[in-house]
Amino acid sequence: MFRTTGARGRRAMLRGAAAGAGFGAVALHAPAIIGQTKGPYAGTTLNGAAFQTTFFEYLKNYFPEFEEKTGIKVNFNMQAFPVYNQRTDLELSTRGSALDLINVTFIYSGRWIGANWVTNLSEFVNNPNMTPPDWDAADFVAGAQSAMQNAKGDTFGFAWEAGAMILSASRYDLIEKAGLKMPTTFDELVKLCDAIHGKDGVAAFTADRLHHWNWIPYLMGMGGRVFKDPPENLTPLLDTPEAAKSAEWYANLLVKYGPEGVLSYSDDQSMRSQMSGRANIRTQAITWHVPLAKHAESTVKNTVRYALMPPGPQGNFPGSNSHGLGIPAGSRKKEAAWEFIKWAMSKEMLTRIVKQHGYPSVCRRSVINSPEFKEALTLNGQDVASMYLQVLELGGKSGYMKYRTVPVFPQVGDKINKGIERIATKQQDAPAAMKQAQAEAIQDLQRAGYKLDL
Repeated sequence: MFRTTGARGRRAMLRGAAAGAGFGAVALHAPAIIGQTKGPYAGTTLNGAAFQTTFFEYLKNYFPEFEEKTGIKVNFNMQAFPVYNQRTDLELSTRGSALDLINVTFIYSGRWIGANWVTNLSEFVNNPNMTPPDWDAADFVAGAQSAMQNAKGDTFGFAWEAGAMILSASRYDLIEKAGLKMPTTFDELVKLCDAIHGKDGVAAFTADRLHHWNWIPYLMGMGGRVFKDPPENLTPLLDTPEAAKSAEWYANLLVKYGPEGVLSYSDDQSMRSQMSGRANIRTQAITWHVPLAKHAESTVKNTVRYALMPPGPQGNFPGSNSHGLGIPAGSRKKEAAWEFIKWAMSKEMLTRIVKQHGYPSVCRRSVINSPEFKEALTLNGQDVASMYLQVLELGGKSGYMKYRTVPVFPQVGDKINKGIERIATKQQDAPAAMKQAQAEAIQDLQRAGYKLDL
């Protein structure tokens, strides 16, 4: 766990992080603009942060335009998913002012919004002097926005990504040579991995270490659940036979068919293992699959194929989430930060990112329904746009993702991660590992004051 000494040390660390320092972060600095910048915020600098993602990599290309238009410079830092969430949770909890723009992470949205750690953006949206009507906040898909709102309907972030989980095979040619097709069941997925693992030096499967995202669709597909009936009843169900069976199955998928070192992979490392042709199959949010067909460094553009995630014996539960761009409550530059959000999340900017970079996870309905979006998501001849919409509709109809936005999920998710790691590294068998995860989750929930059915 990341540790600091005292509030002053924490804030100093975060100021450094926001400026792009340390931990292998990718600093996104706008190039200097020659000449006089214009706008009411000339000379203002915003510090922002998010986890590593292609969206902000694409957006940084246009930072000079934003600075020229408004006079606002943007320092934007990206870190690995767990590092970003840990640092930001700490900063928000202290009401620090080191950050002006943040990603409101799906699994933390209930916690951050419920604690009033992020700014109510409805106040900006409803102010005609701050937001013109044609910016059209209602254009954001309701399902993606639901995690960014409180019970009253106030908005605390605008979704830049709706993560719809699908399956990709970077080397579909190896699958064809084996006389097989994309898997349509869990059993077929294992059979396929058995047939292609190691062929041409390619690992059959890859994933990142965020097991509490990657494993859950397999848990649900085998009849298990994280909580009894979220958000009302948060009694954890991690020690059931279904949970142990699916955890062992998934850990085996990683260890037996993954590339060397897969248990430590970040989401970016997993993507690059496919892009380089070192690993074949992955089930993950669509954002991480598009670069296989679009990225300049991809070596698998002509062999990549896409499919819906296969269902399990008890149904199909592909992950579906959303992340939003928000403003910390402690920021001292809220109006300038809102100018950035308006610009970054405008119809015009999102359309450009779709058209020029093929970004697949926009949340504005007008952009999703555009010819540019369908064209951008036609990947190696496949209509991937239709898969994206199918997954979002599936998650919206049944509400099976409710488990993930309860305030205590980050703590429970951490227990899940550690449980899967103990199984994969043979520290414990699956029943023992999940029993320990259950006991630790119960302790966290009881400390947080939740009533459980025990």
